[in-house]
Amino acid sequence: MPKLAATHHECIRLYDPHDGEDNKLRLTGRHETSSAEKFTWGVANRAASVRIPRGVAIAGKGYLEDRRPSSNCDPYQVTRMIAESIFLR
Repeated sequence: MPKLAATHHECIRLYDPHDGEDNKLRLTGRHETSSAEKFTWGVANRAASVRIPRGVAIAGKGYLEDRRPSSNCDPYQVTRMIAESIFLR
């Protein structure tokens, strides 16, 4: 998670075709969203930036749910940014 946290503000801009402006309106920290200003993560926490399902945490392997991308994002750019954040930095 520290690697994803380190690129949080870059991700917020990239995950939104309007350079992060729509994400700032959507990610307010209310209504089961995390704030666009701060990276958070948690197990079964729907209000976190990145959510790890309970079953994944118990198994110690699996997937994570990045809740920051907007619905109109470019999925290829999101995948690239996650991979770059984790593997290349």
